Order: sequence, then structure tokens, then C-alpha cells
Amino acid sequence: MLISEIKRVIEQVSRDKGIDRQILIKALEEALKSAARKKYGPKVDIEVQYSEETGELEVFQFKEVTEVVEEPMLQISIEEGRRLDPECEVGDSLGTKMDTNAFGRIAAQSAKQVIIQKLKDAEKDAVYTSYIDRRGEIINGIVQRIDRGDIIVNLGQTEGVLPIREQVPKESYRRGDRIRAMILEVLHESRGPQVVLSRTHPSFLITLFRTEVPEISEGIVSIMGASREPGVRAKIAVASSNSDIDPVGACVGMKGSRVQNVVQELRGEKIDIIPWHIDPAKFVCSSLAPAEISRVIIDEDNRSMEVIVPDEFLSIAIGKKGQNVRLASKLSGWHLDVKSESSYNQAMQSGYNSLMALPGVGISLADALYEKGFYSAEEIAKASCEELLQIRGVDEAMADSLIEAAQAAVEQNAAAEPEPDAAGAASPHADPDHANDEAGDRPASDPAASNAGPTDEPATEA
Repeated sequence: MLISEIKRVIEQVSRDKGIDRQILIKALEEALKSAARKKYGPKVDIEVQYSEETGELEVFQFKEVTEVVEEPMLQISIEEGRRLDPECEVGDSLGTKMDTNAFGRIAAQSAKQVIIQKLKDAEKDAVYTSYIDRRGEIINGIVQRIDRGDIIVNLGQTEGVLPIREQVPKESYRRGDRIRAMILEVLHESRGPQVVLSRTHPSFLITLFRTEVPEISEGIVSIMGASREPGVRAKIAVASSNSDIDPVGACVGMKGSRVQNVVQELRGEKIDIIPWHIDPAKFVCSSLAPAEISRVIIDEDNRSMEVIVPDEFLSIAIGKKGQNVRLASKLSGWHLDVKSESSYNQAMQSGYNSLMALPGVGISLADALYEKGFYSAEEIAKASCEELLQIRGVDEAMADSLIEAAQAAVEQNAAAEPEPDAAGAASPHADPDHANDEAGDRPASDPAASNAGPTDEPATEA
């Protein structure tokens, strides 16, 4: 079959749809095979060849040379075979060129359906291949429609979806608006590849900084982590491999130009840029800035820290509705429990008094228990006899009696005391109302209210 424009059509479809030429040629060959089998039956031996030079598609039917012909569609007599090829012998396979015009309308329609289906499958695979390696990349698109809260974005080759869970609260878009988002994942579904976008993922913030800050692209400044409460506030930790380059200053830019571009893209989301430190305690102290930290008690087994701050900095360290300590916990990867000095001292004194109240415990034994890390009767109740035997002056009988007395005291206190007031402590997983709303309601220009942004002096110094 000689089609004068078939070569041009293949090249144009390959260019427009991004489909490999060989895939298109293979689809045409399979379509012609399907048409021939539709006309002559499934047993017929068909081979289709495409010539790159002439753009010709030729269909050949192969028959076996035999002395006696039993199946005319599969066999050819030796006499007829020698008219085609004088040197043929019995058992050879001879190919004869078929007239494709004889395939008929039904066969042609079947070939058309095969070609359309192959093109759709090839187009889906091409789109999936082009986007699967772009995960984590920021892409621009145009809002096409909104479907049940999900935003459908036109990306050019295909459509992307920005699910409602990946949208920043209080952001609104209309049809035709330009939108910028990160490719979160690419799903290979039966109806075609689905490109899932995100504007809330911390990697979106990291990629925006990588775009704005040349030092990050060059590898001089590294982003060690990021945490976000989308649309409200974010924290990002940076480090520099060059001691002469300040990582925080590089991200802030001249007069805050670099970070302001990121803030504008995030529609005013406040960003704290924090210098990363290999010591987790120092890193947590920087993460909670501008609050001053009195002491940090580390529990490496449970990967948690008890952070003690002066009373006047408690509300600043916690943040509005626990926001500051929650972001610092996500950024550092440690569970943080923030307490005021007065609350901590009161708890320590109460624990010491509970030790003194145990039968047989005097000042010297209480001090010895304190030295070994037993700060209250509750901790004695959870201890084992072997642990108490490590303390000077404690034998096995005394250890058993101390544990029994401590357990009894804990049970008695639990039954007698009302629910404890947690106003002096805050945890990123606790009730956010622990925070003092007064600090959160202060204007952002007040340096004692919050680490409002990296362009402010407290954030830069942090």
C-alpha cells in the first residue's frame, strides 16, 4: 500500500504528540495485520513492512510450497510457486504482495480502531514518561476548572489536579488564573496518567528557595529541612559549606529581596530562616528563637527534649496556639515540651518533697536518688529493683520497700488530686490553648511577639 503522505503524517503526529516514530509505525503495521486477518481469517500468515525511504506500507502473505494443496490460504502448489520463484522447492515459504484495497470496509474500520487505540496508549505512556522524572519540580499552569474543590490545571500536554488537601487555606482561584505548584506524584491510571500537584508540601518551599538563591543551586548553601503550616508560617533550616558565606544572609538577600519573592509566591506566609547546627539542643534553641532558653533536658531514648524558658518568654516560645513549638518540633524531628522556669522549679521541688515523704528516705538518700536521676516518687515507682541497688546505702529489701511505697503514694495522689493545670507547659502534640494568646495577638513588628520573618533583625540574627 503506497500512501504518499503517510511519512509526513507519521512525522507530524510524532512531533505534536511526543510519540516515538517507531511506535507509530508499529501501530500501523499491527493495524494492517488486523485488517488482513479480519478479511482472510486468523490462520493467514501476514507480514507488514514499512519503507522509511518511500513511505510505503507493503503487506505480504506467506504460503508453504507443497505438492498437494489442502489449505489454499496457507499453501501453494509447486507449479504455481515456480512461476513466482523458479528456484523454490517443496517446504519453502513464498511471500506474495497483497492488494490492500481488497480488505473491505469492515477490515478498514477495524484497522482504524487499532490505530486510534495504539495512538492513545502511546500518548499516555509518553505523558507519563515525561512527567515521572519531574517529581519535586515546580510547574506553571492555568486553572481550567474546579471539580468538587479540586483544581484542574492545564499543563499543556496533559491536565494536573491540585487536590483540596494540597491547597493552601484561604487561597482562591478562578478559571483562567495562572497557578504555580510542585509535582507531588504521577499516577499511572487506566484512564491516563494523573499529575498530582501540591502547594502545601515543605518541598515546595525548599524548591522555591532553590530557585531564588544561587548559592543553594551551586551547593554552597544546603537546606537541611523545612516545616510549614501552609498560609500562616514556616521554618527552614540552612547550613553553609563555606565559612565565609552566611547561609541565613544568603537566603534573605539584599534588603530581603530573595525571601520576599518566596513570601509573595506563598501569599504572605511568614518564613523563619534558621541556621542549622549538628548539636540538636543548639538547633532546637535556634528553632525557638527569639525566645531565650534557660536549659534543655534531652531524652535520647524517646527522642524528646524538655525545654525550660524564663517565665516572660514562655508565650513567645510556644507561639500562638502552640504554632512556634509545633513547627520547631517538626523541623528538628524531636518531641519538645516547653516549660517555664517557675513551673519547672515547682515540679522539681514537688518531686523532691515526694521523695522525702517516702518511708525511710532522709535528706542524704533523697540526694543520692536525685544524683541517679530519680526526681520523684513516680519515677521510683517505675524503677526496677536492680536500678535502685546501684544507689549507695540501698539494699534489696530497702529497694523493694521503696518501690512499694512509691507505687502506693502515686496511686493515692492520682485518686486525690484534680486534673493538673498545664498552663505552664506546652508540647507540639498537646492542646494548643496552652499558649498565651496575648503573644500571638501582638503585631508582627513587635520583636517580643514572634520571629515574624527572616527580613526582621531577630530572625536574621537567629
